[in-house]
Amino acid sequence: MSTQVVSIRRARQDDAAMLSDVFDAAWREAYQGIIPGVALDRMLARRGPIWWRSTVGRGRPLVVLEVGEAVVGYVSYGRCRDRTLKAEGEIDEIYLAPAYQGLGYGTRLFKAVRNDLRDRDVSRVAVWSLADNLRARDFYERMGGQVVAQATDRVAGASLAKVAYLFA
Repeated sequence: MSTQVVSIRRARQDDAAMLSDVFDAAWREAYQGIIPGVALDRMLARRGPIWWRSTVGRGRPLVVLEVGEAVVGYVSYGRCRDRTLKAEGEIDEIYLAPAYQGLGYGTRLFKAVRNDLRDRDVSRVAVWSLADNLRARDFYERMGGQVVAQATDRVAGASLAKVAYLFA
């Protein structure tokens, strides 16, 4: 019988290539058909290993989900940047490689980050989601999030509706 160790830990610079792969696969799966094709390709091209290496360890906390020795998911989070939301904390991004979605790993990541924020006396957390990303919206609603705001982003000339969830 073989077992794989599953861990959630702070990202390291040597995770950069795997973070880039997770980002690319997860964004293609989540946003193809939602974000215009050329704009999505440009966003993906900007977030290669060099970008991730420069991001790890500076600024906002970044944790990874590691299965075996492979990074298969990540979360970026910290203090809420949107002063219009009644939240102290914010989850900027939470993504899993498509092969690891639907297995409970997203819930584990989400709960780990919420626990870390609570340890920092941050109880109210916001998350923005594109309105057309129904899988993400379903996840946030299952986790207990309540829609508290709506807005629109312009990407490559397209208006993309988004919604904010609040977790108290």
